[in-house]
Amino acid sequence: MTMNFKKLVFLLGIVIIFSSMANAQDAKYVGAAKCKMCHNKPEKGGQYASWAAGPHAKAMLSLKGDETKNPKCLKCHSTAASVDQSLVATITVEEGVSCESCHGAGSLYKVATTMKDMKLAMSKGLIMPDEKVCKKCHNPESPNYKPFDFKVYSAKIAHKDPTRK
Repeated sequence: MTMNFKKLVFLLGIVIIFSSMANAQDAKYVGAAKCKMCHNKPEKGGQYASWAAGPHAKAMLSLKGDETKNPKCLKCHSTAASVDQSLVATITVEEGVSCESCHGAGSLYKVATTMKDMKLAMSKGLIMPDEKVCKKCHNPESPNYKPFDFKVYSAKIAHKDPTRK
């Protein structure tokens, strides 16, 4: 009986280790279409529509010719092209600078019940972007760099959620 108990405890330990490894997966990039499901509703301030009408959604359109394949350009003009490809789920290069460039890979926090708890969402990878996040691309390394004033430019792309205070 003791031997069977030891085997059972050992097997249970193995199961716990493997399930922990499965749950420790990295967050994946899911794309703006997943965000749109909730963030395009009028009560959420039409955040998706604001993004879609703005410069980030159109970032790929500003590239010409070989620039559309150049990793130096793509790292700032496309979320999907700028991240580790093993983390790409359903996001596409053509999407441009997606929600997840600023807010982090969304697969673990995109669920509505998670998003209702900001602390929980942030523990699952949601980022509330600051100047440092923006300056990953908006910096002198860019061949088209213009001085970047975080306060001015973040106001231009603001997409407030009226349900949050």
